[in-house]
Amino acid sequence: MGHALCACSRGTVLIDNKRYLFIQKLGEGGFSYVDLVEGLHDGHFYALKRILCHEQQDQEEAQREADMHRLFHHPNILHLVAYCLKEWGTKHEAWLLLPFYKKGTLWSEIERLKDKGNFLSEEQILWLLLGICRGLEAIHAKGYAHRDLKPTNILLGDEGQPVLMDLGSMNQARIHVEGSRQALTLQDWAAQRCTISYRAPELFTVQSHCVIDERTDVWSLGCVLYAMMFGEGPYDMVFQKGDSVALAVQNQLIIPQSSRHSSAMRQLLASMMMVDPQKRPHIPLLLSQLEALQPPTTGQHTTQI
Repeated sequence: MGHALCACSRGTVLIDNKRYLFIQKLGEGGFSYVDLVEGLHDGHFYALKRILCHEQQDQEEAQREADMHRLFHHPNILHLVAYCLKEWGTKHEAWLLLPFYKKGTLWSEIERLKDKGNFLSEEQILWLLLGICRGLEAIHAKGYAHRDLKPTNILLGDEGQPVLMDLGSMNQARIHVEGSRQALTLQDWAAQRCTISYRAPELFTVQSHCVIDERTDVWSLGCVLYAMMFGEGPYDMVFQKGDSVALAVQNQLIIPQSSRHSSAMRQLLASMMMVDPQKRPHIPLLLSQLEALQPPTTGQHTTQI
């Protein structure tokens, strides 16, 4: 579909008057493609995300995703190198040029270890969690929430540091729901934009009068932590078996016993996975707890992924 539109097939593309050489396709989603390209001006590799825009709303959403990226200059949030809208007659593609990290995503690392019968060490998990929280802290401080945090949306940088990506589902951190119509609209939006097995309970059945806040990200972060600890998200198998995730998340999560994890880490996970969002900690509190748990002489050589 989208590849018929792409100038990549001719070998190079032009973005902001700089030429990039198409190397290979990295992946594709429902209406987007990601290609690996090389900047002919600097020799660096980049990920070119191309979003098919069938209507004006698609263009606006792509522009908004680019704007979200531009809000942040943070080591734990993926920055935008360039953005442009390409036109072919009546067809449009939005192009987001992003840094390319050869280590891939946190999920690919979890799976790589799982294939060998291994897991991330507690020290690695705490270090990664600290970086993810710092990225979320920056997002929340601007009045936004990520809303689609999951291991496939966390890249591993050149030093193994976590880098939050895919900011297309970000919206305001605090949403005051006033009435059933607004509740259903938000519920439908969440069903489309928030990955089901990482979606907070309050987004499955939105109450007519409530406040949805940034602690939806804390729930998702708990699911990410669980995946780092046990090799899969707490509700991945529920979804894969065809059972109801919406029902499963209404019950307090039972954390498997494992000698690999300290009681402090288990308590941290339990606090994030509270069904009642009002009982979940905010990111600054989690950060202070994580900083206290970091080994006193942690060096990059021991924590790198």
